[in-house]
Amino acid sequence: MSVLTGSALTRSYGAFDVFTEIDVSVAHGDKIALVGPNGCGKTTLLRILAGVDEPSRGNVHVARDVTRGYLAQTAEDSSNDTVWQACRSAFGELNRMAERLATLEVAMARPETQAEALAEYGPLQHQFEARGGYTLDAQIKRVLTGLGFKPGEETQAVARLSGGQRVRAALARLLLQSPDILFLDEPTNHLDTAGIEWLEGYLQEWPGTLIVVSHDRYFMDEVAERIWEMQVFAPSGDARRVTLDAYRGGYTDFVAQREARRERQLKEFEAQREEIAKQEEYIRRNIAGQNTLQAKGRLKRLNRLERLEKPIEQRVMSLRVSGGGRSGNIVLETHRLRVGYRDAARALFDAPDLQLLRLERAALIGPNGTGKTTLLKTILGELEPLGGSVKIGAAVKVGYFAQAHEGLSTDKTPLEELMDAKPGLTLPEARNLLGRFLFSGDDVFKPIGALSGGERGRVALAKLTLSGANLLLLDEPTNHLDIPSQEILTEALNHFDGTLLLVSHDRYLIAALATQIWALEPGAAGTTLSVFRGPYDAWVESRLPAAAPAPAPLRAAAAPVPPPPVAAAPSKNRERDRLRRLEAVEARITTLERQLAQLNWEMEMAGGDYEKLKSLGERYAQTERDIAAAWAELEKMG
Repeated sequence: MSVLTGSALTRSYGAFDVFTEIDVSVAHGDKIALVGPNGCGKTTLLRILAGVDEPSRGNVHVARDVTRGYLAQTAEDSSNDTVWQACRSAFGELNRMAERLATLEVAMARPETQAEALAEYGPLQHQFEARGGYTLDAQIKRVLTGLGFKPGEETQAVARLSGGQRVRAALARLLLQSPDILFLDEPTNHLDTAGIEWLEGYLQEWPGTLIVVSHDRYFMDEVAERIWEMQVFAPSGDARRVTLDAYRGGYTDFVAQREARRERQLKEFEAQREEIAKQEEYIRRNIAGQNTLQAKGRLKRLNRLERLEKPIEQRVMSLRVSGGGRSGNIVLETHRLRVGYRDAARALFDAPDLQLLRLERAALIGPNGTGKTTLLKTILGELEPLGGSVKIGAAVKVGYFAQAHEGLSTDKTPLEELMDAKPGLTLPEARNLLGRFLFSGDDVFKPIGALSGGERGRVALAKLTLSGANLLLLDEPTNHLDIPSQEILTEALNHFDGTLLLVSHDRYLIAALATQIWALEPGAAGTTLSVFRGPYDAWVESRLPAAAPAPAPLRAAAAPVPPPPVAAAPSKNRERDRLRRLEAVEARITTLERQLAQLNWEMEMAGGDYEKLKSLGERYAQTERDIAAAWAELEKMG
C-alpha cells in the first residue's frame, strides 16, 4: 500500500523548468536513495515530497495519519534551546504527560485532592511507562553519542553550534521524533565514519519509510533497498529534460542494473533502426511498381510506429592519471616518526615504522581531528616531524590533492591554473583538458573563488593529471564530487600505474582501491596508528568481535528499549558484501603480481650482488606465498 504518491510533479522558476511531469509512488517500509548529478533537482524533489515546498504543477498525496520529517543539508534551526532541550522537544505528548504526572504528584500530597489525583495518576503513569517515558533521557543520550556529540556538548545552545553540529542536532531530534517517513538530504556530510556506521545500523533496523539523497555509495549499499536515479538530458536544440528511473537493491546493484538496462535499450534501438531502414528500402523500391499496395501498407505501419529514443550518454568528467615514470621499489619509509605541531602541548601520535612499496595503495582513515592531514603534510615536508624521519624513495615524484584545495589561487581562472602548472601547455591544449573536466565556454575564465566546491575539486584533479607524479597523496578527493564524477575518479585511480596514499571518509572508494589500511584510533592513552595489510572489508571484518552494536531504533510510542544484541548487526546484503570482497582480493592479486614482476626484474639487474640477490629472493618467495594465500582466499569465497 502506498503511503505517498506524486503525480505529474513539475517545478519551475520563471521560464526555467527544474523538472517536469515526474511521477513517484512510495510504499510503507520502502528505503529509497535518490541519486543523480549536481543540479538535476534532487533536493527540490525531496523538499516537495516532504511537504516543505509546493510543486509548480502536479500533486503530492500522503496517506491518512502519516507523518513526515525532513532534514536539510544545511542548518536551519538557530534557537537558543540547548541540544538536549531540542532533542527533548521531539517527545511532545510524552512531555505533556510528564508535566501532568508532576502536577498530580503535588495534588496527591494534599488531603483534599489526594483521592481524585491518585485515581488519575495510576493509569496515566502506566501509559507513560508503557510508551517509554522513563527511558527518554537514555534514548537522547544514546542518539547524541551515536551521532558524535561529546560529553558536555548537549548543554550548548543550538545557536552557538557550528553549521555541521547544528545539522547533527537536527538529525538527532528527527530520529527521536520518529516520523512515519524520513526525508534526509545528505545526512552523512557532517558525520565521521563511526557516526555514519551508527546511522546505518539505526536505519537498517528502523521500521518506517526512508527517502534519502546521498553521494555516499557505501552508505546507500548498506541502507537503501531501492534507487531512484534522476538524469538530465539536453539534446542539441531541445529544452532540458529530467527523467526519474527506479531500480531494485542498493547502489552496487543499481550500477549493474543501469548498465544492463542501457545495453538492452541500445540493442532495441539499433534493432528498430535496422528494421526501419529495411522497410524504407522496400517501400522505395516498390512504391511505384507491381507491389505498390504492399509498399503503401508498410508505409502506413511505419508512420504509426512509435520510435524508440537512443539512450543518451550523460556528460561526465573524463579523467586519466598516468604515473610519471617508474619509481624505486621502496616509495616511502618512516622511522620512529612523531607527528604534531611544535606549539602544541603534545604530539598527535607516534607512528610505527611505515613502509609503502611501489604500486601499493594505502588508505589512511580515522575520526576527524586525529591527524590524517597533518601526517600527509609531514610526508610532504610542509611540516617538520616532532621526532624521527620520513624518507621518500628513489625516482619518486609526489603529487598532492589538498582537501581544501589550498593549491588553487582564488584570483586565478581554471585556464591560468593549468597553464601555470605546466609551462609550455598551449591554450587549445589547456581548454581541451578543461573540457574533459566539464568546463566549457566562459567557464574557463571564471575566478576560482567564484566556483563551487565540486568545480574547484575538478580543477585540482585536472592539475594533478599534469603533475606526472608516480606517488599520489590524496586528501578527501571525492569531497563535493557528484556520483558520476566519483565513479570516474575511482576508475581512473584503479588504473593508475603508481603508488597511492589516500585519506578519505568515502568507504566505497577505499574498498575499491586500498590494499592496506592505516588506521588512526583515539584512546585514553592517546591516538595510535595501526597498519592492516589487506583490503578495507577484511579490516572491517577483523574488528567485528569488538565492534559496538548499533542501537535499535527508538520510538516515542514504543515500549522500553530491550538491551542491544551482543554482536554487531551483519550487513543486510551478504551477497553484495561478498562481491565487494571478491573485487578487493582480485585487486590485491593484481598488485602482488606487479610486485613479483618488479622483483624479477630487479633480480636480473642485481648481477653478482649476492647480498642483494638474497634479500630480493626472500621478498620474491614471500610475495609468491602472499599470492598463493590470496588465490586460496578467492577460491574459498567463490
